[in-house]
Amino acid sequence: MEILIIRHGQSEADLLDVHEGRADFPLTELGEAQARKMAMSVAKQYPPEIILSSTLKRASGTARILQEAIGCEIRFYDDLRERNNGVLAGMPRKEAAIKYPLPKGGRPLHIPIQDGESELEFRYRAERIFQEILYDYREYQRIAIVSHGGMISNLLKSFLKQPYGDFRFFTGDTGIHLLEQREDMRVIKFLNKLEHLM
Repeated sequence: MEILIIRHGQSEADLLDVHEGRADFPLTELGEAQARKMAMSVAKQYPPEIILSSTLKRASGTARILQEAIGCEIRFYDDLRERNNGVLAGMPRKEAAIKYPLPKGGRPLHIPIQDGESELEFRYRAERIFQEILYDYREYQRIAIVSHGGMISNLLKSFLKQPYGDFRFFTGDTGIHLLEQREDMRVIKFLNKLEHLM
């Protein structure tokens, strides 16, 4: 089973310099163009049999553009959404730095921002939804997951069976990762492919 993991295109939050997370901003015109280029590349080289997507607008919009290029079914999952960043969602970064400064050494892993989820809760959610996907779609040859940078980083950590750590897998706008789940091993075919944007 192959698993394509794809990040959404540029969103309006990127232009506004606000914390995004659970704030539900749509794609920009550039984000839509990025998604169309990604979709053409995926349709030609790695067409999935089904697309699973976060319900947030920037991811679901990207997933729908991919679906148009491929013509397969699409299913939406709340659990594929970005980390719940509580009171920070949609807040300008400068304002957030004043109102909710990070403690020295960073926020403890088990303590969430107000009204949000902690890093450990986020990682657990990613682990749970990824294991569910691997089980529920195990009969498929190739699936696609459209999600967000933080969630994608945690999905990759889950695939690699990595413990919690202070590192992150970076994914650019519409970056593509290709993984393979075999009976005897897990294989990374490539990470953060962005050639479709060139």
